[in-house]
Amino acid sequence: MSTTMTVRLEDETRERLDQLAEAMQRSRSFLAAEAIREYLELNEWQIGEIRKAVAEADRGEFASEAEVKAFFRRARSRGA
Repeated sequence: MSTTMTVRLEDETRERLDQLAEAMQRSRSFLAAEAIREYLELNEWQIGEIRKAVAEADRGEFASEAEVKAFFRRARSRGA
């Protein structure tokens, strides 16, 4: 099942969407729906990971100060 939704876009964004839709031989609606799906997946994942991290912190599952310092020492030595 699908539903119709109205979205207000800046002119430049609409033009870019039209150009991409033409290049991909897809409808503007298809691309917009796909972009929204991907946005939701990414942000749902990120919020889920944040919630897990907060739960770990609430349980006191932290890295020690020594572990954090060691991590950054290793990262600096690798040129990260």
